This record gives sequence, C-alpha cells and structure tokens, in this order.
Amino acid sequence: MVHTLKGSRALLLVSLAIVFIFAWGMLHAETEQEVGLMIGVSVVLVLAARWLRVTPPLATSINAYPGALGVGCVVGTLLLVAAFFDNHFALLLICTVLLYSIAGFGLNIQFGYCGVLNFAGAAFFGIGSYTAAVLAEHTGTPHLLILFIGGVFAALIGSLLILPVLRTRGHYAALVTIAFGVLFKTFLEVNDVLGGPQGLRIPRMNIFGWELNENITIGETEISFYANYAVLSLILCVLAFVLVRRLERSWIGVSMDVVRTDEIAASVFGIPIARMKIIAFTLGNFLVGIAGAVYGLLTSYVAPNNFTFADSLILVSMVLLGGIGNPWGILPAAAIILILPEKLQFIQEYRFLLYGILVIAILLFRPAGLLPRSIRSYFPGQSKA
Repeated sequence: MVHTLKGSRALLLVSLAIVFIFAWGMLHAETEQEVGLMIGVSVVLVLAARWLRVTPPLATSINAYPGALGVGCVVGTLLLVAAFFDNHFALLLICTVLLYSIAGFGLNIQFGYCGVLNFAGAAFFGIGSYTAAVLAEHTGTPHLLILFIGGVFAALIGSLLILPVLRTRGHYAALVTIAFGVLFKTFLEVNDVLGGPQGLRIPRMNIFGWELNENITIGETEISFYANYAVLSLILCVLAFVLVRRLERSWIGVSMDVVRTDEIAASVFGIPIARMKIIAFTLGNFLVGIAGAVYGLLTSYVAPNNFTFADSLILVSMVLLGGIGNPWGILPAAAIILILPEKLQFIQEYRFLLYGILVIAILLFRPAGLLPRSIRSYFPGQSKA
C-alpha cells in the first residue's frame, strides 16, 4: 500500500513537471511552426497517456493528494515567472491567465455550484476595472483596498441584477444577463465622466511605497515589472481558489448543489433557494470584480471595448472547457483559450468565432469539460468533490 501511494504521488509530480515544461515551451515559442510543433507534441502525449492507461491512476493521485497538486502548481508558476523574468509578453500572458482564472472561479460558483447563468462576466470585470480607475485617479485610497472595493462594487451591482434573474428560468435568465452586459457597455460609451469611448487611464499601482509598474534592477539584471503583477496575481489566485474549495465543501456548497440539481427537492428540504442564488451570484461577481480591478491597474488603461459580450463568451468558454463545477479545470482552460490565439496570429482575427465554435463543440461532444467534476461523496467529518 505504501509503495502504491508513493508511486501515485510520483506520477502526479511527473505529470506536473511535464505540464509546466510544455507551458514553458509554448511561452518560449516565437514562430507559428514552433507552436504547431508544441501542439503536435501535446497530442502525442495525450494519446500515449491513454495507450499506457495513465489517466485513471493520475485521477486517483489527484484526488489523494490535492495539497501536493496545489503546491506543485504554485511552484511551477513561480518557476515560469523566473524563467521569463525579462520577457514582458510572456509575463503579461501569465498575469492574464491568472486573473482570468480568478474570474473563472467566480463564474464557476454561479454556473457550477448553484446553476445561476451569467453571461455578463465581462461587465462585472469592467465594473472592477472602472472602480479601480476612478478611485486610483481621484482619491488617495490605498491600492490594495481599491482591489477589495472593486470586488465589492461588482458584488453590489450584481445583487441588483439578481432580482430579475430570480424571476426567470433557463435561457430567459441568460437573456437578462446578456442585456445587462450590452447596457453596461453602452453606458460606458455615452458617459463622458468615465471617459466615453476613449476610456480612462489609471495611475501606477503602489503598494506600501512599492511601485509595481517599475522594473526591478538587481546588479546588471533587470526584471520586468510584469513579474510584480504575476506574483500578486498568483497570490490572489491561490486565495480565490482556497475560498472556492472551502465553499464547495461547506454546508452552503452542499445546499447550492441541491439547488442546481433540483429546486423542487431543495424547497422540500427547506433550503432557501433565493438566498443560495443570491450568495452564489454576489460572491462570484466579487471575485470577478477583484480580477477586473487588478487587470485595470496592470494595463493602466480601461475602455468600453474591453468589456463586450465577446469577452464574456471567453469567460464562459473557460468554465465550459475546464469542466463545470471543477475549479481545477479553470486553470488549464484559461491557459489554452488565452495563450493559443496569441501565439497563432493567423487566427487572431477569428478568435471570437473560435470561442463560439469551441463552446458548441464542448456542449456537443464533451459537455462535462476536460476535467469533469467528480460526484460528491461523503465521509465522516468531511466531504470530497
């Protein structure tokens, strides 16, 4: 038994090493031929894993050692940041993947845990960004507090939107959120106070006197300022992931699962359906708003065209591709969806078409996503999902 556990842990560590070596290769690739070669290697590795029947024991090791998986992901990300310490573009991609993963965790609470549809993720992302822009420009609020306030504003506005969502079901609820996203973008475009179509510039982020937008010089070595944001984004991503997992294992998460599965059964057992949906929608938008606030300070600029329905579709496709209800799936899905179009410039103009096709393909051929959520099981004193 001991040897089996050691072998399971070794398999997990080897798999993580392969994944991050592949991520390094993909970020390092500069030509489309190199990117194509990396994609071919990934296909070969997947087919080899299936032929060698590695997938079932790997899934078992992930369930047995979630802590080791989490530590491995953090260490692997830090190694990637260190490997590309002077590469602005690669570090920006890492930051974007981490921040979109945080937003994906928020949508995962809504979609995957409680079954609340939200196709206005980019709008709440934008609320966080514009909140950060206004507060950073016109107030002396500490920037760390601004990130929290950006999440709170997104949650408060989301709590107003949930009222019509609660009165609708299915695709009608989805239409309500789509309409809100369109109205939000229109509001930004006609509002001169918020910069109108031109948007707003955001001052540099400062944490306790530390300018995050300045390169770090150590001797003759200069480290890109994006490394600062990569570390900050990683810390926030870890905190968001821990929050989502704790929520999933709590009695609130169990209640949300019942509401998503069968609202009639939930009401019979006395579960407050409306309260669970409000919690899911509010908490999810809070995470999306924080991610948006950091993204706004990272880019130092916000504009209405950054928060369209097409951008909401990116967030939705991440949740669907990763596996609805499984936060572990958000991370690789975000990397695939965000990095691949940037590396393959010939599909850049058609990336939103690609996202739409991707969503349709997932729903048709693999509705559970790349990493399906396992059935919740219970043990004395704890639950696993």
